[in-house]
Amino acid sequence: MKLPPFEVHRPSSLHNASRLLRDMGSEAVPINGGTELLLAMKLGLAQYAHLVDLKRIPELRGVRRVGSGLAVGAGMTHRELESSRSIAEAVAEMPRMLAEIANVRVRSVGTIGGNLCFADPHSDPATFLSAIEATLVLGDGSTSRRVPVDEFFLGAYETKLEPGELLVEVTVPAVPTGTGAAHVRMKVHERPTVTVAAKVMVERDTIVRARLVVGSVCGTPVLPQAIDKLIGAPRAAWSERVREVAALSAAAVAPVADAEGSSRYKQALVEVFVRRALDAALSNAQGMTR
Repeated sequence: MKLPPFEVHRPSSLHNASRLLRDMGSEAVPINGGTELLLAMKLGLAQYAHLVDLKRIPELRGVRRVGSGLAVGAGMTHRELESSRSIAEAVAEMPRMLAEIANVRVRSVGTIGGNLCFADPHSDPATFLSAIEATLVLGDGSTSRRVPVDEFFLGAYETKLEPGELLVEVTVPAVPTGTGAAHVRMKVHERPTVTVAAKVMVERDTIVRARLVVGSVCGTPVLPQAIDKLIGAPRAAWSERVREVAALSAAAVAPVADAEGSSRYKQALVEVFVRRALDAALSNAQGMTR
């Protein structure tokens, strides 16, 4: 496989990068790690005359505290975030999720922003960050706006980014006391076949809030409404309610059949992994309350 010819531009500021992308229009694309983009270009699935390299832009780097949560630069690699003490302290499950992405070579080069903006349906970060209610900051160096992760994806490989706009940072809320988060997945090759993430809040052995996201089986992450059946469940009813939510969630999801399995097979996987994610989140929530 050979890359088609292209020109690389290396702006030093967010404003300049945005201007270049606007001026060159559909012939240009931003790149940071390039783990997915360059492969797509080698395979002939995408072609651009200009690559706008974002590695020199300081606004896309770093992890800083924002209230009880964190603002994570979109240019941070998966490996950097996986090793971050700040991330581990705020959201203990996040480094474990990041450690499962592809392989160490990809994690050392690929970035959190690149993963989200490429909008591959098979994404661990998209599923997990949606479950913990992370927010994305989109901007062009002059203006910015915030978009919840679960509203960012319009379809497979499609996002809400406007021409010249870049993902600047990911705002990651801390997981508070009494709340447990979990991320489970299965993969056949490098990309996950199914990903499920959950967040559950428990007060006095009663579930008071819950959020569930199913990813990697459809064009975008799915938030099954069946999760509402967990709200108000006392400790004695958790197992029964989890099984009910898992079955209803699987029935409501319409997985895309591909080389990794039929729609029916993936529905069966969804039921199993929803149950595992909710059980793990509840266990983590109980650990937070002790």
